[in-house]
Amino acid sequence: MRKLVILALFAIVVLLSGCSQEDDSDLVTIRLWYGAAVTEAGPPPRNWHVIQKVRDELGINLRLSALPSSMNDQDVRISAAGAGNNLPDIFMVSRGVLMNLVNVGLVAPVDTLYDQMPVRSERHYDELSRRFTTIDGRAWGLADPGATPRNEGLLIRKDWLDALGLDVPVTSDDFMNVMRAFTSGPADWNGNMNTFGFGAFLENHNVHEGALGRRFDPLMGAFGVAGTWNLKEEQLGLNIRNPEYFDALSFVRQMVEERVIDPNWVSHSRDTFRAAWKQGTFGIMREQNAAFAAQNNYRDFDINFPNGEWIVIDPPVGPNGHQSVGVDTPSFRIYAISTRAMYQGKAAHIVRLLEWMTSESYFLFGWGVEGDNFLFDENGVPTVAGIPDPARGFNRSEMQKYTQLRNMVFFNGDVELAARFPVWTTAAGRQKSAEWVLRDMQSRPWTLNTGSDALPQPNADVRRFWEQGIVEFVIGSRTLNRENWDSWLAEFDQIGGAEWEDTAIAAAKELGFVQTSSPLTAAIIAQEN
Repeated sequence: MRKLVILALFAIVVLLSGCSQEDDSDLVTIRLWYGAAVTEAGPPPRNWHVIQKVRDELGINLRLSALPSSMNDQDVRISAAGAGNNLPDIFMVSRGVLMNLVNVGLVAPVDTLYDQMPVRSERHYDELSRRFTTIDGRAWGLADPGATPRNEGLLIRKDWLDALGLDVPVTSDDFMNVMRAFTSGPADWNGNMNTFGFGAFLENHNVHEGALGRRFDPLMGAFGVAGTWNLKEEQLGLNIRNPEYFDALSFVRQMVEERVIDPNWVSHSRDTFRAAWKQGTFGIMREQNAAFAAQNNYRDFDINFPNGEWIVIDPPVGPNGHQSVGVDTPSFRIYAISTRAMYQGKAAHIVRLLEWMTSESYFLFGWGVEGDNFLFDENGVPTVAGIPDPARGFNRSEMQKYTQLRNMVFFNGDVELAARFPVWTTAAGRQKSAEWVLRDMQSRPWTLNTGSDALPQPNADVRRFWEQGIVEFVIGSRTLNRENWDSWLAEFDQIGGAEWEDTAIAAAKELGFVQTSSPLTAAIIAQEN
């Protein structure tokens, strides 16, 4: 049925649009709706020299239009364009809207295009990326790497371990013992007699990261229940169904009872949490690589504790061998090609443009003009050091408009990370780099959870009941025992929790997010871990 719809719409598109070009006969007009790297910086100017370069070298009249910064507004704009049969030739689109456009035949399959872009395909489109937009064996969008994956990790105060003569903890029991030792250790560690073993806050704005949020995931992961969803075929559903979830919650409850966790975890904001670790309030935490190790972010801790030292460690191993920093939900920026563009013969020109951007013009789109906006350092990394006019450096806010398309060429490569996270020296003379920390964090055990962030979300009542109930069990306002837990689960189902789960499971199956035991899935999981 879908094929019939697509063929019918293809014919309509051809009749409506014809094959005429919008500009000079020797140029092919490509309309591109892009996601801006820095929306507040504004679009590239009309006289941007790159537009002329694209005309001269590729024979393409490139017409750019930035999508709104809000994901919801992006969806509205793309959906409206689809409803009016006025989609651009190539455009960034969310996966949900893409699926709708596929169902009505308004986007073209891209399977045959990968081989025509050897450089771009090697950098941008790995097996996981291609699977992300594949339905019924056909890929319907080009999924570029999104945010830097697995950019958080579990850290511990090594100087505290050394002062107490303790080894890096390995098991969940080891972690509990170290947290106790940190809490009852030397009172002058921060000068305020209020140190604790663990620090966190309720970062639960992402539903797929669990009711307690990502800061607690290394603890939940020790019991195999990191995040909200288990997407393995044999255990598909909410993690709260797993009997080990009760054990994980009991572990966190014990931390609260014994006061080995900073008691402000319930009230902390992101900012106060970060102020707390820089003031030496706790000795174990999950933190983001740049928020921890970028020079400006580390400065206050460096001033307060010049001989202090945090190190990245593995998350605890639980009683049944589980271990995870948290859920790994690879993100992608999808670019789709409209059916109209495909039937007008523009796919070859789009492919040529994308390959050119990624290969010979990679630095142009990523950092600007060599010699003006950047220079290469001795390692081939773009830097603003030594450019003739520092005001024209790629890192200046007023120059950001010239690199608005950098997300279309960036792939989280070494050069990008080295440019973003330079090496610097701490007060104690140790070299540090947020890139080094990132690579360390990425190498630790994670739980592959592709697509969990795209599943249907609960209604406000279900979400409130779920999140508040878990917190109440942890803080002790609800007594955590098996009877109360089972009763709470039953009530959760009655108010709509079971319906939410059923809807999400159906979506996970339909969208291809369920992890089967196939060799391909096993290989991807092994690569991610």
